[in-house]
Amino acid sequence: MRVLVVHNYYQQPGGEEQIFATEAALLESHGHEVIRYTIHNDQIANANPLLLAKNTLWNSAIHQELRSLVRREQPQVAHFHNTFPLLSPAAYYAVQAEGVPVVQTLHNYRLLCPNALFFRDGKVCEDCLGKPFPLPGIIHGCYRGSRSASAVVAANISVHSWLGTWNKAVDVFIAYSRFAMDKFIQGGLPAEKLAFKTNFLHPAPQPGEGKGDYALFVGRLSVEKGLGVMLDAWRKLGGKIPLKILGDGPMAGLVTAAAKEMPEIEWLGRRPLEEVYEIVGDAAFLVFPSEWYETFGRVAIEAFARGTPVVASKIGAITELVEHERTGLHFHPSDPSDLAAKIQWLLDHPTELKHMRHEARAEFEMKYTAEDNYQRLMEIYAHAQTSKVKLQ
Repeated sequence: MRVLVVHNYYQQPGGEEQIFATEAALLESHGHEVIRYTIHNDQIANANPLLLAKNTLWNSAIHQELRSLVRREQPQVAHFHNTFPLLSPAAYYAVQAEGVPVVQTLHNYRLLCPNALFFRDGKVCEDCLGKPFPLPGIIHGCYRGSRSASAVVAANISVHSWLGTWNKAVDVFIAYSRFAMDKFIQGGLPAEKLAFKTNFLHPAPQPGEGKGDYALFVGRLSVEKGLGVMLDAWRKLGGKIPLKILGDGPMAGLVTAAAKEMPEIEWLGRRPLEEVYEIVGDAAFLVFPSEWYETFGRVAIEAFARGTPVVASKIGAITELVEHERTGLHFHPSDPSDLAAKIQWLLDHPTELKHMRHEARAEFEMKYTAEDNYQRLMEIYAHAQTSKVKLQ
C-alpha cells in the first residue's frame, strides 16, 4: 500500500512529531511505501499577516500542490496528522478530489477550541464546545493571547463546520482515547466517522529495574501540564524522594527556581529519546500531573514499557491509561495535597510498588505494542477505502 502521510510541523518539537515519525516507520517496516508531505511553521515568521489569515482558512497553493502530488504518486490512502495553520483544510479537499480516502488523527481539540486544549486561566474551559462560532475564544484571546489571531482560528473552526468539511472531506477521524472521542462527538463531529486507536511505541524499549530511587516528570514545561501542582506537592513532601524533571518550555524559569529552593529537584532539560528511556526505566515512578483534557498521554506508555508505574491526575484520557492501584495511582487534579499523599503511600508500600512495575509492563504488552497497533491501523485504512465516495 502507498500511504501519503501529511503533517504541518509546529515551531517547537513535540509529541505529534514523534508520533508522525513513528507511525511512518511502522508502515515502512511492514513493506508499505510512505510518501511524506510536510510543512513547517517556521515559514510564519516572515509571512504577511493578512495572507497568513487567508491561508489558515484556505491555502490555494497547498491545494494545487497536493493535487499534483497525489496524481503523480497515486497513494491508496492519505493520513493527516495536522493541517493548522499553513496546510489548511484545503489539503483535505485536494486529496479527496483525486479520489483518495482521508484519515485524520486527532492529536488535540483544534477543530473545536481556538487554543486546542480546552484550558484557560489555569483550569479546564469548555466555553466554545459545541458552539457554531467560538466567540468566547476571541474574547479571551485564547490563541497566543491575541484576539485578532484567535478570531482567525475561530473563523477557521466556524467556516469549516458550516461548510461541512468534517462530514464530507474526511473519511475517518482517529481518536486516541474514548474520552477524546466523546468530546469530539459532543463538539459536533460525526460519530460514524470516529475510530478508536491507541498510541504505541516502535521500537519498544525493554523493562527497566527502577533502581534509581527517584520520581520523574517528562513533558513540556507548561501550565496545563500541572508543573505548579507537582512542585507544590514536593514542598509538602519535604525532601522524602528526589524528583527529576525532563523537558523544556515556558515554565522553565519556575522549575529552575524550584530546583534552587529544593535540592531534591533536578532539572535535566531535553535529552535524546534513548537517554529518556534509561531515566524512565530507573525511576521509581512517573508523575503525570496534567490539568487539561489530554487526548492520550504517550509518556505514560513509555513508562509502562519500561515497567514504571504512573501517578496521574484523574482527568481526561490519562484516567483510561492508568488503572488505580494496579499500574499506578490516581490523584485529584490540581490538588497538590492529594498528589503528595499518593506519593507518600507509594513510599510506604514498596511491595505494592514493585508489583505495579510488573503490571505496568504487562499493560504495555497487552495494549500498546506496534504489531497490535499496525493491525488496527490497517482496519481503519480499509474502512476509509470502502467508505470513500469521490467528490464531484
